[in-house]
Amino acid sequence: MQAPTAVPTATSEPAMSAQTAILEADSPEISVAKVTSLPEAQAEHSCDLLVIGSGAAGLSLALNIADHCNVIVLSKSDIDEGSTRYAQGGIAAVFDDNDSIESHIQDTLKAGAGICDEEVVRFTAQNAKQSMQWLIGEGVPFDQELDANGDTRFHLTREGGHSHRRILHAADATGAAVQSTLSERVKNHPNIQLFERYNAIDLIKTSKSDNHCVGAYVWNRNTEKVESIRATFVALASGGGSKVYQYTSNPDVSSGDGIAMAWRAGCNIGNMEFNQFHPTCLYHPDAGNFLISEALRGEGAYLCHGDGTRFMQQFDERGDLAPRDIVARAIDFEMKRLGEDCMYLNISHKPSEFIIKHFPNIYKKCRSLGIDITRQPIPVVPAAHYSCGGVVTDLDARTNLNNVYAIGEVAYTGLHGANRMASNSLLECVVFAHACARHLIASGQLGHSKQQSANANAIIELWDESRVIDSDEAVIIQHNWHELRLFMWDYVGIVRSNKRLERAARRINLLKQEVDEYYSNFKVSNNMLELRNLLCVAQLIVICAIKRKESRGLHYNLDYPELLENSGPTIINKDMSL
Repeated sequence: MQAPTAVPTATSEPAMSAQTAILEADSPEISVAKVTSLPEAQAEHSCDLLVIGSGAAGLSLALNIADHCNVIVLSKSDIDEGSTRYAQGGIAAVFDDNDSIESHIQDTLKAGAGICDEEVVRFTAQNAKQSMQWLIGEGVPFDQELDANGDTRFHLTREGGHSHRRILHAADATGAAVQSTLSERVKNHPNIQLFERYNAIDLIKTSKSDNHCVGAYVWNRNTEKVESIRATFVALASGGGSKVYQYTSNPDVSSGDGIAMAWRAGCNIGNMEFNQFHPTCLYHPDAGNFLISEALRGEGAYLCHGDGTRFMQQFDERGDLAPRDIVARAIDFEMKRLGEDCMYLNISHKPSEFIIKHFPNIYKKCRSLGIDITRQPIPVVPAAHYSCGGVVTDLDARTNLNNVYAIGEVAYTGLHGANRMASNSLLECVVFAHACARHLIASGQLGHSKQQSANANAIIELWDESRVIDSDEAVIIQHNWHELRLFMWDYVGIVRSNKRLERAARRINLLKQEVDEYYSNFKVSNNMLELRNLLCVAQLIVICAIKRKESRGLHYNLDYPELLENSGPTIINKDMSL
């Protein structure tokens, strides 16, 4: 196998149109992995299934399949540091006799603004209760209450877009409860190896033209050395890429690694223009990325100006319970119209005991910053939250690259359409983890000896760092990092235009040249790997945004404010003329 060609040195670039910038986008055929056939010491691991990511999706898959094979779970930080841990609201499933699966389906389709895949929505809603019962069986402590007869039942709340109470939750820290429960189970399973503080770099194929994956190159952050993992199957469960924006609710690890790796390896990508902006992120200089859950609005909180005037009814008949895209745009519009730094969310009209019982973490966080939510409104602003697009998969979580699967936020299943309905995300993780496990078990390729495994004889080239040096210009990475996130927020944020997208396309193209040259000449680092991936994700977002000639759901373009009659998902692949 011939080693991939190094990326050319960056040169000065003349002015170009957005279309030219897109046409010169990084081809998924070009891999810039520094590999060689020279024999040298390099750690190599092997497993039946490599799971890249340690959130709800990855851990659910690992636990559902580990009795049948050996599994490696790769975590970029420690096992608990991912988006799952920070999910506050809950998980949607029909447990109330007054609710119905059909109602859950229709609510999801409506929130998705007409381009959800109805088969996928139906599949997810039909499997929701079973998936939640599995989580309950694993020990996730969802809140309970007594009904009128004195019997115990799960306490269900309601969030934006839902017509019924169907959100199971563990107070206002559901994600943390799910994460800690599944993490403990994974750590104690004899067939699961946990690799913490490992960055996935790239998927490994036997050749550029081959459509078969045999593992992945990974960077051990503890030793700062590249290693390889040979795997019969690889599952991407690495989350989204909202760190591409200046303001985000996501943790630092959300740098779109799985999406970028999949694109470089030749996977199809869909709906990247639909990035959800959570409407209510706590506005305070010391707040970090703290979310104010939609469940507050589900329990009667309302949005208002600084003087207490409510405004959501002007934007949607559902008022404060409108879907997130509508609420985020309304807050953004009011902030710009009035020249204000934030809007406010008020739940202080509810009894103090009720607020503290149902939202203890939000109460505690706000109180630590001098905000008593039982007495005063909460200052809030929108922030990039959830990627509704990603790696295209089917109902078994399969991608178009053989042996590669994608689950959770990294994937585009068709469930979310143009806008994700609240509390469908953790649900998607668990439902598709189960579906993927069933498909892999049925394949008959799991649990073989190393000699018998499908990829045992595949040639994996060794990573070569003999021609690169330690960076003496880390400021380049830092500068480009800040520039990317700033112009993505300004040009490809809540409200877009053709001119803004053109500017973003040109800047991305220039930054990619600089980073590709940097990647070719210096040893890898966490910041370099993440910036490389974020630039790829940014480019995919802009490509998809330029292709959509309408405003729908989370994508609002001032030049195309109306809906198209016949619309659908935006799917791009390596064979298209982009």
